[in-house]
Amino acid sequence: MRLLVVEDNSRLSVLLADLLTGGGFAVDAVMTAEDAEAALDIVEYDAMLLDLALPDGDGFHVLQALRRKGRSTPVLVITARGDVVDRVRTLNAGADDYLVKPFSMEELLARTRALLRRPPESIATVLVAGNVALDPTQLAATVDGKPLDLPRREFSVLHALLLKRGRVLRREQLERSIYAFDDEVTPNAIEAAVSRLRRHLQAAGATITITSMRGIGYIVAGCETC
Repeated sequence: MRLLVVEDNSRLSVLLADLLTGGGFAVDAVMTAEDAEAALDIVEYDAMLLDLALPDGDGFHVLQALRRKGRSTPVLVITARGDVVDRVRTLNAGADDYLVKPFSMEELLARTRALLRRPPESIATVLVAGNVALDPTQLAATVDGKPLDLPRREFSVLHALLLKRGRVLRREQLERSIYAFDDEVTPNAIEAAVSRLRRHLQAAGATITITSMRGIGYIVAGCETC
């Protein structure tokens, strides 16, 4: 799952990115409202962590612009503005949660995961295909009810594929889903990640298969629930 962190304090931005990456997420971190809006135009993020005090504007307007476009991206506001008026105004504008600085990193991670348990259903629901189940909020997958231990990258590939189960996931969509802007992506990185995931699924006795559509992308096949 891919998150956008919008925070102009460079030290805090690095701490947040490290925390969330360690929590199993792909993270893009930007420091301005302009960069945040540009990133949101390119990527369909699973959630955004948004500071309000940005050097080139107010994060509140980033939030407003996102909602005006009809985007339902979950937003956790992280800000030093603790006044009730600010909280109410921001939540009424479309924020999903509001966390006042200073905060504990453990609480932020817990709130982020809680945010991902809310609608839309494609994020909140356990995804099932054949005998494979994946809970994105717990970062857990099973085969026949038994834990399937996957590295972060392979888990992200499986999550992206199950969200599109029964339909073709284009290669560029998969790449956007699992890699942050700063990640080094080699030409065969996607193919290698899919190949590793196939081996994990086969070893665990999964009844689904990942079929390559040459030049297009991938599709999950062989699952009764697709």
